[in-house]
Amino acid sequence: MPLTNTDLRYILYVEDDLHVRTTAKLVLEVIGNFTVRECSSGRQAVLAAANFQPDLILLDVMMPELDGLATLKALRQLPHLADTPAVFMTGLTMPEDLARYVGVGAIGVIAKPLVPLRLASQVSQMWEQRLLPA
Repeated sequence: MPLTNTDLRYILYVEDDLHVRTTAKLVLEVIGNFTVRECSSGRQAVLAAANFQPDLILLDVMMPELDGLATLKALRQLPHLADTPAVFMTGLTMPEDLARYVGVGAIGVIAKPLVPLRLASQVSQMWEQRLLPA
């Protein structure tokens, strides 16, 4: 499916840490003007995604049960999410980690700890850069 330059509106956000999730959701909605469906686990995300068509999937990497990589793999099994761009948010940002995220199809990585006032612009920038030629 070719990428198109559509506006980023809907985000599926998966984060197990309540404080981080609440802060990020607030910032994304208020500053970014996005509609955010938040999930506290990978399993919850897979269930929520059945009835949600996000433009972007935003995932924590380190979560219990299903980590971010396994969650993205499970979400990719849903036909409507097979090509949905994904961004990981994580403290694991060594070069080998970044290569792994890109290897599973991430369009970018946002390093933790998050800087709340920069989050919406970071997400928007990654969304727009996905269209640039490699």
